[in-house]
Amino acid sequence: MDEIDHEGAEPVYRQLAAILRAQIESGELRPGRPVPSERTLTQRYGVAVGTVKKAVEVLRSEGLVHTVIGRGIFVR
Repeated sequence: MDEIDHEGAEPVYRQLAAILRAQIESGELRPGRPVPSERTLTQRYGVAVGTVKKAVEVLRSEGLVHTVIGRGIFVR
């Protein structure tokens, strides 16, 4: 699943979190490396910045990513 279904029943932020989770689990996004920027994710998936923030918060609560102040969001 690489696309967001904007009209689907599942909230868009959860769809985005699932896409990023799958990329982390597959090794496409490697530990210690940055997650694409909010701007990149909004453009790539056609979502709002708030949606990206909520998706990242889901991943943060799962312990998959962490924020480095002034640097960005990184895979754990």
